[in-house]
This record gives sequence, structure tokens and C-alpha cells, in this order.
Amino acid sequence: MSRQKLTYRVLEKAELRAAGLAAIDPKMDFGDARNLQNMLQIIEQYRSKITTYNTALTVIDSAKTEMELLSKILGDLSEKMLIGVSFRYGKDSSEYEMAGAVRKSDRIRKSTATRLKAVTEETSDENPKIV
Repeated sequence: MSRQKLTYRVLEKAELRAAGLAAIDPKMDFGDARNLQNMLQIIEQYRSKITTYNTALTVIDSAKTEMELLSKILGDLSEKMLIGVSFRYGKDSSEYEMAGAVRKSDRIRKSTATRLKAVTEETSDENPKIV
């Protein structure tokens, strides 16, 4: 999902106001840098910053998409490499463990009786008996 690009209402409003002021008097000046030329210059600077910002967002979105694709490719390759190690050396080998997996003999599995006991305890906790 791409980021929202910015458009500013204040910029549109200032452009309309500048057009109106230019229609009144193009050389309008109220002193202390409050004139039409300064206003138009600031409008251009602001428009330039918005364009720069939106371009940066596009670059970021593109980089994020590329990173997600590379992440998927890397995950698939890593999984296939581990499968290759398990095929060549076996799932109980030290090489399989060196590749980052858990050896088959090191896996801890609950017995069937323990799993059945845990399920009955959970159901008994959910339905307490009232005496």
C-alpha cells in the first residue's frame, strides 16, 4: 500500500489569492516583505517542497516493494537450502543443526497422554462445577 501523496489546500488558496491581488495591482507592496513578488516566490518554494516530498514518498514505496520481493525470494531460497542439507545429510545430522535447524533427535514432543490430559484440564477450567 503506497503512502498518501500530499496536496495542500493552503497552496491552492494562496495561488487564487495571488491571482486576485495581481488583478488589483501587480506591484502591490505593503512593506516588510509583504508584496506580491515575495508571495509568488514563497508559493514556488512551497510547490517545489511538495514535489520533492511526494517524489521521496514514491522512492520509499518503490524501495519497500523491492524489499518485500527480495524478502520473499530470500526466505524461499533459505528454506530450499535447508531442505537440500536435510536431503544430503539427514535431519538428525550435525550439518542440519549447523544450517540453523533443530535436529530430529533434539525435538521435544509431548506424548499423547500428556496432550489428552492438557485438553481435559482446559475444558474443566472453562466449566467450573458449582456445589
